[in-house]
Amino acid sequence: MLIPSIDLMGGRIVQLVQGEKLKLAFDDFEYWIGRFEKYPMVQLIDLDAAMRQGENTALIEMICKRLPCQVGGGLKTAADGQRLLDAGAKRVIYGSSLFGGYTSHSSQDTAMNGAPQRSRRHKVINLEFAEGLTKALGEDALCFSVDTKGGKVAVKGWKDSVDLTPEEAVTWLEDYCAAFLYTHVDTEGTMTGFPIDVAAILRACTAKQLIVAGGIKEAREVEELDAMGVDAVAGMAVYSGAMEA
Repeated sequence: MLIPSIDLMGGRIVQLVQGEKLKLAFDDFEYWIGRFEKYPMVQLIDLDAAMRQGENTALIEMICKRLPCQVGGGLKTAADGQRLLDAGAKRVIYGSSLFGGYTSHSSQDTAMNGAPQRSRRHKVINLEFAEGLTKALGEDALCFSVDTKGGKVAVKGWKDSVDLTPEEAVTWLEDYCAAFLYTHVDTEGTMTGFPIDVAAILRACTAKQLIVAGGIKEAREVEELDAMGVDAVAGMAVYSGAMEA
């Protein structure tokens, strides 16, 4: 399945190369909303919020009333996600806020009957936060974003990274969300093609819906990913006209 993306920055729809260089910008929202109405899901990201430099709340609320969206960008609390769900989002995306903390329920590493459980302690992933989101919002409302740059999970608008591979992140977070969004930042916005082998590895790590993004340039890639049971987000290819939407 193809999932078109709408990335917002400074009140416009934008496309960035590797999350940094502005390549395309549009303010004709009605045109693109009309183009995307036929899709069962559209990805809507507030880049300003993700980069901690503002927000596009009014635009997000407007678009969510018109399109079925999964929405992300700078979400830090369960209340942030609930606000978007109340505004009409079908699902909310959490990324950076899941990583960087050391959390555990150390006294609960064994079950009440003394049987060993998988440890809930991790030096990077905030498992207590993930569990809290599931309890507050429900698993079906959650998509966890696992983006990588140079093979490590990228955070804070892809400006920083943590010592964690995407395979580790997906494996540890498997129990708490309905879907994973993986962005290959190294090829994001470049239209040089998505690394299909990476999708195959991640597909083997999770039974949840897997959505990938980063460099997709043509419909053939979307079809190849679909055959693997992987959905694809496309932005630059759609907005540049290289791929029909």
